[in-house]
Amino acid sequence: MVGMRPTLEVNPAGGQVVVTRFECTSVRTLLAIWLSHIALRSDVRQQATGFVGVKTLVNVRQRTLLNISMWTDIESVYTLGEVRQHGFAVRLARRMGVQTTCGIFCFAGNCQSVMFGVPAAARSPFHPLSSGEMTGGVR
Repeated sequence: MVGMRPTLEVNPAGGQVVVTRFECTSVRTLLAIWLSHIALRSDVRQQATGFVGVKTLVNVRQRTLLNISMWTDIESVYTLGEVRQHGFAVRLARRMGVQTTCGIFCFAGNCQSVMFGVPAAARSPFHPLSSGEMTGGVR
């Protein structure tokens, strides 16, 4: 829309999305990195706080893996450093000659406010909508 100005309210406590790109030299290396990510997931779920979830996208033709992880707040991202197995995976990638880049993306407001300028509370989808945690089922 012409003349629309996004309303961005950067809020690190509203959640983070971390995107890491792995560029591998061969399909064999890509497979090793992919398997290390699969093995690492349960350790991160058990040992890191504020971890919401992860999605891994693999492009075999380009020998590239994108790891997209979601965290409740910026402090939680730092708990990944406490997961010992993550350190092993980092060193494995380095030894295999994998090139990486990583970005951290911060919650920037309610979609209606950002996209359309509609006044709306900045409620992160990484946190429950009500004060009580969801106990099951879909709301």
